[in-house]
Amino acid sequence: MSTPASANTPRYILMHDNDNVAIVVNDGGLPAGAVFASGLTLLEAVPQGHKVALVALAKGDPVTRYNVTIGFAATDIAAGSWVNEQNVEMPAARELVGLPIATIKPPPAEPLEGYTFQGYRNPDGSVGTRNILGITTTVQCVSGVVEFAVDRIKKELLPKYPNVDDVVCLEHTYGCGVAIDAPGANIPIRTVRNIALNPNFGGQAMTVSLGCEKLQPTRLFPKGSIPIQNGGGADPALVCLQDAQHVGFMSMIDSIMKQAEINLIALDKRRRETVPASELVVGVQCGGSDAFSGVTANPAVGFATDLLVRAGGTVMFSETTEVRDGIDQLTSRASTPEVAEAMIREMAWYDEYLTRGGVDRSANTTPGNKKGGLSNIVEKAMGSIVKSGSSQISGVLSPGDKLKQKGLIYAATPASDFICGTLQVAAGMNLHIFTTGRGTPYGLAEVPVIKVATRNDLAARWHDLMDINAGRIASGEATIADVGWEMFQLMLDVASGRETWAEKWKLHNALVLFNPAPVT
Repeated sequence: MSTPASANTPRYILMHDNDNVAIVVNDGGLPAGAVFASGLTLLEAVPQGHKVALVALAKGDPVTRYNVTIGFAATDIAAGSWVNEQNVEMPAARELVGLPIATIKPPPAEPLEGYTFQGYRNPDGSVGTRNILGITTTVQCVSGVVEFAVDRIKKELLPKYPNVDDVVCLEHTYGCGVAIDAPGANIPIRTVRNIALNPNFGGQAMTVSLGCEKLQPTRLFPKGSIPIQNGGGADPALVCLQDAQHVGFMSMIDSIMKQAEINLIALDKRRRETVPASELVVGVQCGGSDAFSGVTANPAVGFATDLLVRAGGTVMFSETTEVRDGIDQLTSRASTPEVAEAMIREMAWYDEYLTRGGVDRSANTTPGNKKGGLSNIVEKAMGSIVKSGSSQISGVLSPGDKLKQKGLIYAATPASDFICGTLQVAAGMNLHIFTTGRGTPYGLAEVPVIKVATRNDLAARWHDLMDINAGRIASGEATIADVGWEMFQLMLDVASGRETWAEKWKLHNALVLFNPAPVT
């Protein structure tokens, strides 16, 4: 571990010896005239996390970070100058042809044995980290009714069943007013179905429908297609609000509460038991990213990812536009040519999806990303992709699909925090890792979310929102390995029931479906 430098000593972080830019480390940035240990003098003030030119760059010269060309100088840039989106032109996207296919064959990693957590084993073999009653809806029309019922269930029924953690309405904005037979409509339909099958719901699927919607319960849950048990039944328990038996609003609420209690009784019988770490299914994601994301938090996530894969577990990395510019890195790490080709297909599909909307991958970056030092999506992608660690990529999931294998999985999703999280819940995630540099109070009701700060300043200011401070890596107080091991152990603790900050404050973002099909 390096010795922490004085907070006043001008410092930058160089990601690779071949880079010609580096990012300023100091809180608050540095003024013009600041002199680094290398002798480089800043010609202008540079904010924290932003890039400084280490050498003079002529117009058109490559701007290199992570040993990757993240852009080209839009004008002559003197050594010591601030390098940002105003003076960097973004390069074209890498073509999806001529890519290295399954070329990296690392020696088998030593298995990581003996690590366990206390989880809920389900009849289908999956393991939950929480014990939640999830109430699925077929259409948004019923959401208000279900929310009213859930409020009463929590107040009147849940206290009777102390082994159940929560009751959650799995509401969404789909189900009617949509071209339900159009190409792409299968994505939101299978997403809603697979969310109901998340391990944290214990196989106790319960559905509330309106009755006249396009997404009929029989279409959402084809008979006999779902290996779940619902209070002893084989199909999801259903309450239909338009059924003749419902006379008045309170009769609807009574029906929902009656069925909910049947499911609560079944869930209350579940008990935590010791299970191997291989039963963890972790979704990794970043949001509110900054230039430190790829320096501190995401590399630590990548280290923890490798540990979990060695332990036999499953890790999903996603966010298509935020890994698109590193497609050659991904295809080279594919375990087989088939896995590589599947990644290429997902990237090509998303490229075409963006083209239909009249945009490209450059639409991804936010004002906050840029304020945090990220000039464009290429630079952002290089910092995002490191969450996947160094293991071979063993499988690919299309949006809304459910996991069927272990290992490191590329789950294709949009980069939207809320859509990505929703699709990872549908895939079977039972624990979520979320890194942030700018800061976001993101959380999910369906799975516990471990929040990782990229900077000391954020961790200090949001001390009761961030679970891990990876900023210690930049200040020299900890190594990537230190924080990676800390994260791995925290995953086991949280999976065993330890509360995260998002859970403590009940910070729960809404589920957001990805629907590429038309709305009618």
